[in-house]
Amino acid sequence: MEHPSIGTPSAGSIRFNTDSAKMEIYNGDKWWNIDSTSPDEQTGGTRGLFAGGLTPSLVDTIEYINVDSTGDAVDFGNLSAASRGIKGLASRTRGVWCGGYQPGYQNVLEYVTISSIGNATNFGDLSIGAYLPTTFSDATRGIITAMESASPVTNNNIIEYITIASTGNSNDFGDLTSAVRVASGCASPTRGLIFSGYTAPTYTTEIKYLTISTLGNSADFGDTTAGSGGNAVSNAVRAVHAIGYPSPSHSNLIDYVTMATLGNAIDFGELTVTRSEHGACASSTRGVIAGGKSPSFEDEIDYVQIMTTGNAVDFGNVSAAREGLGGLSNGHGGLG
Repeated sequence: MEHPSIGTPSAGSIRFNTDSAKMEIYNGDKWWNIDSTSPDEQTGGTRGLFAGGLTPSLVDTIEYINVDSTGDAVDFGNLSAASRGIKGLASRTRGVWCGGYQPGYQNVLEYVTISSIGNATNFGDLSIGAYLPTTFSDATRGIITAMESASPVTNNNIIEYITIASTGNSNDFGDLTSAVRVASGCASPTRGLIFSGYTAPTYTTEIKYLTISTLGNSADFGDTTAGSGGNAVSNAVRAVHAIGYPSPSHSNLIDYVTMATLGNAIDFGELTVTRSEHGACASSTRGVIAGGKSPSFEDEIDYVQIMTTGNAVDFGNVSAAREGLGGLSNGHGGLG
């Protein structure tokens, strides 16, 4: 039985539900079950994976870190082909890599089992070739949107989805409110956010959102502090956005929003290095940014504490300085 509280709980509050005998977290809108399976059970802590990139040669490497510790990335396996500009999404058990450039814009979907190490396996196809697509997921469904396509290079407003536990081609979800490319994405268990992106001749500051479990078009959320082609990470409550590339220069700025509300982003802090086209992943407490260019290739891995504000701290290094690498984890905000 649900009893009214004395006051509205703050986002991130945790309680024990005596009826369901489950722990729950308040995301600013409603109470959600905390997943009974955890990254600790799956991989001894949240495991973050980074794949592909440009060194300046194309790379097929997949490597991993324990997000809750620090240290250098370790070899995991390989993509089916060397690629840059891929992006990742994940459930607790499976990570899916989307799109990329090999050269040529690819519509490839492939997956790995996060708890093991090994090479990626074919999953299916996107409807179009996609460079630096925007990706995020809840525990069941993966969303792919804001895909840069070729012949000629164009923005689009396509939103597609996959069921992560199965295999097969992506399906139509709806449309973005405007056509963009190289945007950033992350999720809570209910909402996916799309930050900024390129809308020739400049980068938009618009933040869009959608409800992952339904089908339909995106809606307006607010605005970032700067138009960008960066990257975003989240826990179940807060999204942190590394701005990355506000034309015409690179940036080290970070801003954030509370995902259950609507509104504009607020200043968070700075990365240790000015860069763009980095990889990103998250646990329930940390956001991690890896690699990128500034305009030289970078191998630094930074992390931030998502529920605080402040500058990023050094985590370690990826195996080779590179841009256009994609990140995913089994502990991100879409998983609760």
